[in-house]
Amino acid sequence: MHKEASLENWDEIRTAFQVARLGTVSGAAEVLGVHHATVIRHIDALEKRLGSKLFQRHARGYTPTEAGRDLLAVAQTTEEQFAHLASRIKGQGETVSGELVVTSIAGVADLLTPVMVSFQEKWPDVRVRFLTDMRVFRLDYGEAHVAIRAGAGPEEPDNVVQPLARIRAALYAARSYVDRFGRPGSEEEFPGHRFVCSDNETTRAPFHRWLRATVQPDQIAYSATEPAALEEAVLAGAGIGFMSVFRAAGNPDLVEVLPPRAEWESPLRIVTHVDLHRTRKVQAFLVHLKEAAKEWKFCG
Repeated sequence: MHKEASLENWDEIRTAFQVARLGTVSGAAEVLGVHHATVIRHIDALEKRLGSKLFQRHARGYTPTEAGRDLLAVAQTTEEQFAHLASRIKGQGETVSGELVVTSIAGVADLLTPVMVSFQEKWPDVRVRFLTDMRVFRLDYGEAHVAIRAGAGPEEPDNVVQPLARIRAALYAARSYVDRFGRPGSEEEFPGHRFVCSDNETTRAPFHRWLRATVQPDQIAYSATEPAALEEAVLAGAGIGFMSVFRAAGNPDLVEVLPPRAEWESPLRIVTHVDLHRTRKVQAFLVHLKEAAKEWKFCG
């Protein structure tokens, strides 16, 4: 078998993929757990075998050439498929043990963390990885076993979607804000007040969409991208803003401006991939999660 057709060169291709992804030899070496000289040797050998330069070398690092980008598109797909295969193999066991990867939207960690901890108390051989990020993790590539997502957005055809709960939201102001500017009794009294809102004008959060449609743009005195930053701004008195009722209720430093409305609720859904949905570990967690959600206060 010719070398070009064998799998013995996968290490070299994988090395090139990491160099392209990270842009430096040192970064790739750290991720791969090898010496930087090994990374350089793999790149040189691969370029010699293919008869083409895969990278432009410069002071800032390595940039893929056109040939490099073609090779790396194939390498990325292969890497993702290996990850998918590994996740499927791990999930096929009939024991509730090993790694459980859960991903969720930001802002519900205080609901989900006690659930995962109590799940570990029941199944002590489980190791939990809890991932939150702005991007959507790919279940079909094995990036997570279970995803908690908001809204009713489109899903991949091989994903299984189940309802979990509805997060209720209300409009709040810090007592420090009310002391300075007063408390509006209704939307008619909003003029002259300051508001805290998502910086994303196309946000999917129903309450932020409502707020942007209700107040004037110059009334939004403080905007941010992270839900936690928005809540901190409300607590600090920057303006009137939305918070989840389960988090705001009972906080003596907050004053409710408008009570929860159905149109402001955010539905949470559980998403799993069909290949892992029926495994014992995932099923055990789904049962535990649904039972725990029944006890969540201030959620629909």
